Amino acid sequence: MARLKLTKQEKSWVLYDVGNSAFVLLATALIPVYFQTLAEPGSSVVVAWGYAETVASLLLALLMPILGSIADLKGNKKKFFIGSVGTGAVALAALGLPTTALPFLIVYVVASIMLNGSMVFYDAFLVDAAATDERYDEVSSQGYAWGYIGSCIPFILSLAIVLGGGAIGIDMALGMKIAFLITAAWWVAFSIPLIRNVHQTHFKERTAHLIKDTFSGLVRTLKTIFKDKQLRLFMLAFFFYIDGVHTIIKMSTSYGTDLGIDATQLVLALLVTQFVAFPSAIIYGRLAGKVGTKRMLLVGVFAYLCITLFAAFFLKSAAEFWMLAICVGLFQGGIQALSRSEFGKLIPKEHANEYYGFFDIFGKYAAIMGTFLVSVFTQMTGNPSLGVLSIAVLFVVGFILLWRMPEAGK
Repeated sequence: MARLKLTKQEKSWVLYDVGNSAFVLLATALIPVYFQTLAEPGSSVVVAWGYAETVASLLLALLMPILGSIADLKGNKKKFFIGSVGTGAVALAALGLPTTALPFLIVYVVASIMLNGSMVFYDAFLVDAAATDERYDEVSSQGYAWGYIGSCIPFILSLAIVLGGGAIGIDMALGMKIAFLITAAWWVAFSIPLIRNVHQTHFKERTAHLIKDTFSGLVRTLKTIFKDKQLRLFMLAFFFYIDGVHTIIKMSTSYGTDLGIDATQLVLALLVTQFVAFPSAIIYGRLAGKVGTKRMLLVGVFAYLCITLFAAFFLKSAAEFWMLAICVGLFQGGIQALSRSEFGKLIPKEHANEYYGFFDIFGKYAAIMGTFLVSVFTQMTGNPSLGVLSIAVLFVVGFILLWRMPEAGK
């Protein structure tokens, strides 16, 4: 069957990935560096930042299944989406106001919760935006692809202002204030098409007992996930392999630093990953349409296992780090996009927000095991390469569980 062009609704949905990814990239590369300038001398920046991320994740985990269930009610999904984007963008723009660490962390936690909350509602809009279930892989992959390339535009502009602003009298503090405003404006601008053109077509009818029905619905959803073999195996597989993916993303920079690779090389390699991921995610989605989503997910998990082995045994120099960045870019977007679309095929559409709330929890909390394994094995052996090698077990377990999962629709 010939590949159809994206519809107006699908394009509008894809564009939101361009908007939110700008904040994600800024938070990965520049915000932790700026936070270090606000922290008290001698204080542990890693500990403070880690606690902030943990608090944000815990609050999100508690709130999203509940808010997601309420958002599934007729007319609610877009309201929740607008509220999270609006609040998050204001908080992001306000990050330039605090001059000390604690107020900055509080505002950042609010912005981070709103960002990740909006992405749960956004993921759930996939079932409304895509014309058919068969379109999920293509549309989800396009979202990740354009998100990778689009996020580079405000990031490079922000990077130029922050790092090169001294030539025109802009210090880092002022440069970051401008970067926060640019990124917030970008986020809002690319949310407008979704707000205007994508409408909630799958929903639950309103009832007289909102709170009671919300919590009973959550319990029912959890039971369904663990009774349904497809959902159960997919969620367990996703929990393990996405843990490995997130661990590589989070630990690659610190691992490169331990190897003595220059910080500039690390930032440039991060940008290379974004550019490589753009076409790769699109190609991945199209291949899924030809050979099957599950098969392409298995390819991605196996590729990440190979990437882990390469990092553990062969990564010693900047050139090899660049090779690693390119390899990660080839599979990162595809494995994330197809995980999102495969999940959408397995769930009841009228409960999409509720289910994606649990999907987000599995994705967010998966990052705990990998970083723990790396830290423990590195500390035990004194060898960071063996610490990285420990991540391989996550991909092996994820691959086996995914292999055992029946394909969607079978």
